[in-house]
Amino acid sequence: MNIAFTRRLLVGIGVALVSAAAGAQTVVFEERFTNGLGQFAGTGSVYTSSAGIRLAGSIGSGKGVITSGPIATTNVSKLTLTFTRSTSGLDTGEAGVASVSVNGGAYTTLESTRTASGSTSIALPDSASNQADVRLRFAVSANSALESYTVDEVVLSGQRAGDPPPGGGGTLPPVSSVDADGPFATTATTSTGPGRNGWVVRPTTLGANGLKHPVFIWGPGAGTGPAEYDFHLRRIASHGFIVYSETSTSSGSEMKSAIDWLIAENGRPASPYYQKIDTTRIAAGGHSRGSVGTFAIASDPRLSTTIHVAGGSFDGQGSRNLRQPAAYFCGSEDTTATPNCRRDYTATTTPVFFSVITGATHINAAREALPGIVAWLRWHLADEDDRRASFLTPGGAFTTGKWVSQQKNW
Repeated sequence: MNIAFTRRLLVGIGVALVSAAAGAQTVVFEERFTNGLGQFAGTGSVYTSSAGIRLAGSIGSGKGVITSGPIATTNVSKLTLTFTRSTSGLDTGEAGVASVSVNGGAYTTLESTRTASGSTSIALPDSASNQADVRLRFAVSANSALESYTVDEVVLSGQRAGDPPPGGGGTLPPVSSVDADGPFATTATTSTGPGRNGWVVRPTTLGANGLKHPVFIWGPGAGTGPAEYDFHLRRIASHGFIVYSETSTSSGSEMKSAIDWLIAENGRPASPYYQKIDTTRIAAGGHSRGSVGTFAIASDPRLSTTIHVAGGSFDGQGSRNLRQPAAYFCGSEDTTATPNCRRDYTATTTPVFFSVITGATHINAAREALPGIVAWLRWHLADEDDRRASFLTPGGAFTTGKWVSQQKNW
């Protein structure tokens, strides 16, 4: 069998499988370069081959670049760009670059690579959704004609309005908004937990259709308890999570005890939580002192992620316990905690997202951050990988507007 055909077949199968896993997808643009540049225009050192379009380096302005014509994404959102690429001979500081422009704006880099090869899928920023003129560009930044970046199998797909919402391979029912209650009615149980000092807020009906619920442990701020966060806990639980909360300590010992207790309850036949909890999907987070306690237990191997709201560590060492991706949400008007948050972000070596929410104070930061908290949990505990772009790409839901954000180590 022809090698190029075999590669195209395998890539096509891969795209189909990804689309099936993500729910209904609409292909809005496709170019496999079977007839030259097709829907792209090239400048500089651009060559066609059986492996795709080869962009060669050059001294000066002759470097290879291809740019698509205008692509309409009208009524299509959650766009994903899939393509194959390979590089040859690129030195340090040189790269093959994939980028996107919306309605004549500046090009935003989607990937810059010196050594990557094979197929990749990249979520486009939300700003590319529902637009009249989206353009894709592939370019090589190299100084020798012997150095190159080869591109093939370019497919842009997304969810068209009216299509079934994507599950993203997710384990929870899909939702249209993370800034509203989810599909589950909720029940709050007080005076419960390992020391009968906590609250559990959860979906009223547990385990419907075999669902096992992820767990979120929440630490309140100093001087408060679960009652002051009733709205927050119910909002998160309405999205399918079992949420546990009790008065915080800086050591986070009560959070570890809560995890122990919930895992034990999942295995106790007389418990309402019996075999209803997904004990492989547990997160911890908190506000102010609750965040400090979360840092203290962040090395617990049972945690999939942690969330820190207006609660940077006092000694700047909080991040040393992190083992999994973390989210920091702080307020622009919080002159006490936000500097500590910045220091922790700088020191963090795991994948991390950090947002300073415009106008948020130390007190209301948890309420202002709530949509981000829900989205983060749905991404990290419910396999909704399509939410990644909301946090990690320019123009994402949590990287624009009031969300002044940065991220690293992904």
